[in-house]
Amino acid sequence: MRVAFITTLVVTVLILCPCWSNQGIAIADQDADQSASGDVSKYHTPLAGEPFDTVFMGKSVRIPARDRGSVSALMLGGIYYAPNQGDTLGTPIGALYLKRVWENSRTRNVISLFVNDLEYDRSFKDFEIVTRLDNNTLPVGQKEVVNNREIKSSDTLWGTVIGSLGPGVRYKIDPYQVDNDLRLQLLGRIGYFYAKRTSDTGPNLVLPPDTMLYGVKLRGRYDAIRRNLLELPHSGVAAGFDLDYMHRDKWGNFGTIPDAIFSKRDTQDYVQFNGYLTGVGGIPGLSEKNRIFLSLHGGVTSPNSADRYNAITIGGGPFPVESDDLGRPNYPGTMFNQVYVSNYALAVLEYRREITFFLYFHLRETLIWADRAAVTDTNKFLFKNTAGAATSVGVGSGFLWDSELYLGYSWDSGFIRNGTSGGGLILAWCKSF
Repeated sequence: MRVAFITTLVVTVLILCPCWSNQGIAIADQDADQSASGDVSKYHTPLAGEPFDTVFMGKSVRIPARDRGSVSALMLGGIYYAPNQGDTLGTPIGALYLKRVWENSRTRNVISLFVNDLEYDRSFKDFEIVTRLDNNTLPVGQKEVVNNREIKSSDTLWGTVIGSLGPGVRYKIDPYQVDNDLRLQLLGRIGYFYAKRTSDTGPNLVLPPDTMLYGVKLRGRYDAIRRNLLELPHSGVAAGFDLDYMHRDKWGNFGTIPDAIFSKRDTQDYVQFNGYLTGVGGIPGLSEKNRIFLSLHGGVTSPNSADRYNAITIGGGPFPVESDDLGRPNYPGTMFNQVYVSNYALAVLEYRREITFFLYFHLRETLIWADRAAVTDTNKFLFKNTAGAATSVGVGSGFLWDSELYLGYSWDSGFIRNGTSGGGLILAWCKSF
């Protein structure tokens, strides 16, 4: 809490003081900018992919144009929790991001070894064939947490691998950047689910059988957002939805002995909907350096069919800003995929300030309501209605070697730790190559 207060105070002084400058270059709320040639013109935030010339600390700076359709990047970092979340002090972050856009095809891949999201699309003018593969196959058991204490007897090693294939349409839209399009896709899905006991699994915990998965997904995406030099949303609107139907071939009652609370009749087939709406723009009366970002997420699982293994996952990590990542609900300060919910609504309001062309500060408030998965000391799983709020403050900056650095702190009212408030500190470094 002190870290957030001090950071907010320091940056607020920088924002509000109109006379603060360095060698004649104002870095507060300036409306003019000096180019490398010495001309003074109205300032405009540098946008992703475009060349940019300026003078910084008395030196000419030139940023060349960049092909945003060919991106390779590595993200490394970690999150530190205070107090611990269960028995966990921190979580490492690591992923490889690969994106390629060609004339008649494209691919986007997020690779982190045990959790991957891979997609390749082949286009025929506006029509396309979509192929996807995603897996969540962590090689360690997953325990539930109650009253910020891990329930060892709930430990289960489980995961899914799902492939998807189907037709879609894609139309380019204004402002006609590489990530600005309207998509509608209908995907057939086939996969595999497994659940295994560990040495800590309680004797009264009944697991569902390993099984094939069959389903269909209707997916829609709309992205008309223009992004800045650090790929943060600068102006525009984005929206999307996923409507999923899934059938689990071999299934049975599971939960706890003597009364398994998840029945085959209710949970073998389920329907799930997730949607989001995002917008970003300027603040009347203030310069382009000041932006307001609003994001709304929501999800619903068909009544009685939600269980531990098909619940919607909400996690922390870096805030989603990339076009294909905007649909990921993010609650700051949580572990990866820590929060399982059957129904939820999440709202984010963020103020962002451009300190200088490569340095951005944000203050963000996140509100959540959810039917959250919980486990009792007797190892019974259930979904409980709960709500929470998180305040976060952070700084993102361009860094050495064509990289970016993000440092943020968040404070949660008690949603993460079942009523116990706490904080989280995240540091992430992203290197393009």
